[in-house]
Amino acid sequence: MNTLKINLKKPFGTVYFVFVLTTLLLINSCQAPLPKQEIPAKSIEWVTEKMTELMVHDITNPPLAGRFYGYACLSGYETIASMNKDYPSFTGFLNEFPSVSIPENESPSIEISALFAMLQTAAAMQPSGSQLKSLRQSFSDSCKTWGYSEEEISAAEQYATKISGQILNYAQKDKYRDISNYPRYQPSEGEGNWYPTPPGYFAPVEPYFNTVRPFTLKTADQFQPLPPVAFSTDPNSEFYSLMQEVYSLEMNKEQREIAGFWDCNPFALEETGHLMVGIKQISPGGHWMGITAIACQQSNLDFYETLKINSLVAIGLMDGFISCWDEKYRSDRIRPETAIRKYIDPNYQPMLQTPPFPEYLSGHSTISTTSAVILTYFFGDNYKYTDTVEEQYGLGSRSYTSFMHASEEASISRLYGGIHYMDAITRGQDQGKEVGNWIIENYQKHLSHSSRY
Repeated sequence: MNTLKINLKKPFGTVYFVFVLTTLLLINSCQAPLPKQEIPAKSIEWVTEKMTELMVHDITNPPLAGRFYGYACLSGYETIASMNKDYPSFTGFLNEFPSVSIPENESPSIEISALFAMLQTAAAMQPSGSQLKSLRQSFSDSCKTWGYSEEEISAAEQYATKISGQILNYAQKDKYRDISNYPRYQPSEGEGNWYPTPPGYFAPVEPYFNTVRPFTLKTADQFQPLPPVAFSTDPNSEFYSLMQEVYSLEMNKEQREIAGFWDCNPFALEETGHLMVGIKQISPGGHWMGITAIACQQSNLDFYETLKINSLVAIGLMDGFISCWDEKYRSDRIRPETAIRKYIDPNYQPMLQTPPFPEYLSGHSTISTTSAVILTYFFGDNYKYTDTVEEQYGLGSRSYTSFMHASEEASISRLYGGIHYMDAITRGQDQGKEVGNWIIENYQKHLSHSSRY
């Protein structure tokens, strides 16, 4: 048998080699790209978790944290609203929110654009936001594993920039930046009024937060609560009874665990020798954004529903804090720690460190109840889940039979911790219900109106 041998050094052999190599390259180039995977809804939690981590690093105060979550989630939501008619824009639902200008002739990945918009907004607003910009590459790498090319990722990022820029412009007009021009707040030092507490003796947090534009409330004092029980040093007075209730409380192990689990005090300090070291804790809002993520994953919600619910909870945080802070600095009420040390026992030490702002209303009671109302609207009553949000901070997990169950526990934790009187807790819950119901009622009206057009 004769065998055909090709000498690649000869002209015919060279031509044949080039032909084969070219053919192989053409076959390879014609292969289908990696199939695109569905963008996981959990990626939304990835963004909010990174925001929370940065807030812990920056010691972001609770009201401001709510503001950051609110605008970042709004950027993401408006991105999907710009390309999906099933999710109407929040124009007409949010105060002074203009129509979003939608980039023409562009159709990038809606989910990737939404995530980029959230990151861009958070990076621009948070004090150490530059750290979020560094996540761009790791996020892009994730997008590639989902089957997206660098060109598609870049197009999605550019689209997001056009949306987030409009949200940032909206945020700049909410009057928060004007607060720096106001006179420095000075404690009144009147009997029965708030005064800085140990160990940090921090200045009061956000005394002018009620001047910030709410997302949905007509005014900061729309649901102005009843005034607190009148201050009195009379042992027979109602106030003295409230004070005595805090002082005489003997807690069991579970009550102590509840107090610690819901502490959520970004300002907590730990004494180390002659130094005061900050204890890294999330804010109340960060805790409820984490609960929202747990519920969305447990219910297997898709990307769009997850982002919608996150957005409404974040809106509730912002409005809840504005409503609560409006009352805090109106009533300017003394904290239990200060009152008990002055009128009952100079050696009194609450279990939790007292946060640096007036006592009435309880902020945690307010925003926890607002969040629970909103989550109950979407997931229903008696929604069982296990809260693992605090595990990374060494506090374990707790299980609940409903969101209201969790909010009630968060509220009573303030009594256990020795940082609130009972009337501030119960009326904070009432305030939270008012704000939560208001948001849901107006959201329903917005959906009804949008469906007609």
